[in-house]
Amino acid sequence: AQAGVGTGEPVVIILQHGRALIEAFFGAVLYGAIPAIMPFLTEKMSPDRYRESLSSLMEITRPAAIITYPEFVPQARRAIRSANFDCTILLPSDVTTISELMFDCLSGAKRSTEDLVLLQHSSGTTGLQKGVALSHKAVLKQVYSYADAIHMTHEDIVVNWLPLYHDMGLIAGFLMPILLRATLVLMSPFDWVRAPHRLLQAVSRYRGTLSWLPNFAYNFCALKVRDRNMEGVSLSSWRAVINCSEPMRWKSHKLFLERFERYGLRREALATCYAMAENVFAVTQGGIGCPVVVDEVDRQAMQEKVARPAQNGSDTVMNLSAGRPISITQVRILGEDRRELPERHIGEIAIQGTCMLSGYYNRDDLTKQAFHEGWYLTGDLGYLANGELFVTGRLKDLIIVGGKNIYPLDLEELAGEVSGVHPGRVVAFGVFNETLGTEEIAIVAEVDNNDPQERRRIAEEIRQEIARGSDVTLRYSWIVDRKWLIKTSSGKLSRRANCDKFLAEAKLA
Repeated sequence: AQAGVGTGEPVVIILQHGRALIEAFFGAVLYGAIPAIMPFLTEKMSPDRYRESLSSLMEITRPAAIITYPEFVPQARRAIRSANFDCTILLPSDVTTISELMFDCLSGAKRSTEDLVLLQHSSGTTGLQKGVALSHKAVLKQVYSYADAIHMTHEDIVVNWLPLYHDMGLIAGFLMPILLRATLVLMSPFDWVRAPHRLLQAVSRYRGTLSWLPNFAYNFCALKVRDRNMEGVSLSSWRAVINCSEPMRWKSHKLFLERFERYGLRREALATCYAMAENVFAVTQGGIGCPVVVDEVDRQAMQEKVARPAQNGSDTVMNLSAGRPISITQVRILGEDRRELPERHIGEIAIQGTCMLSGYYNRDDLTKQAFHEGWYLTGDLGYLANGELFVTGRLKDLIIVGGKNIYPLDLEELAGEVSGVHPGRVVAFGVFNETLGTEEIAIVAEVDNNDPQERRRIAEEIRQEIARGSDVTLRYSWIVDRKWLIKTSSGKLSRRANCDKFLAEAKLA
């Protein structure tokens, strides 16, 4: 209040995991402001891209205040100037705590259930320009419906390393355990990246029962954690380690289980979830009380947008189910004409429910574009089979070669099997050829080796692996150094941004 922040005004929080962030977040909620936790600039982010994104955020959100560290104040001021408005910048030391809560005196306690409680910023290329506005009612409905789906109670122990600026970290790994009065063990994402074994050690030490991981984290842990770091570790208390936030891969589950089964990890603990900020968090949940469904389908049929069960001898794809919709959410699959498709036909995933966003903050245009007859258009591709949702990729990332629908994730998985390629550091996209009138396929892969001959070998083996594992031909096999690829704030590879970078450097633009 002393900083001039009014009830219902946004407050941007740019702090790392810690007490200061937690106090700033709940302080804003209790005061009646609308907190928005944003990524903190790290060495892995491009400073220029970060500044551009932050300026775009300021221009759209126009917060009443920014809470950040003293060393980040110059960055914040530049972003404010670029957005051509003014707001207060607060330091953690300016956020004072009170020894005894007097709820009657807190303006946040007098807010309506329809009032906004927080903003989440999606992680896409233009994510920082899209503040997902969520009401108190939407968040509470999601928390209790999702808790029911995963059988969560106050007796659970959540171990979370995920960043709180992402919906998976903020809702599943932070607000949900707090609202349900479950035990929460909170780790820094930077600590996890440097030493992924610390997550497993924390699960063992605190007898953790629930954690959420993006798909890449399964591979990262399986490949990076050393046996010496697992001495005395038991993962038997983990009743659910839930794969979420990016398309789930059967091979990742298999790799994770094979690596940690000897330490007490149970097959039935591997679960899946399809989620998005626009639905607060979870849309579907799978693998609770029963094994995750694996659907083996014909690869050729998938290129024709049909998930036909595989026949003996056919080239197949193993699709991992994202589970069934939670109780307050419905899911449909829509064709290009926006009509509902039958089971096993691939189209755009659309959702409807009672815990959805109030809108994109100060972006009525984007809110209107996102809905069709009351259904939110996710931009994700998938299909339904026996009531289970299978997510196959992003609509905008789909590569179309001569009328065939090619899913970049399948190609990236094939390329990632080549010796010398960093798993999870491969990106595939389409490059339109004006002469041919269709797209050609490009793959960019990060490697450590600088030897030109070794790089040529890797590039050629990627071509061969794609030819063996699919019925398409690779046009460009581009080998780059580590940290070349561009990621979003939530750690996902941005295919569009990497395509633009490739076109510029390959002088194809």
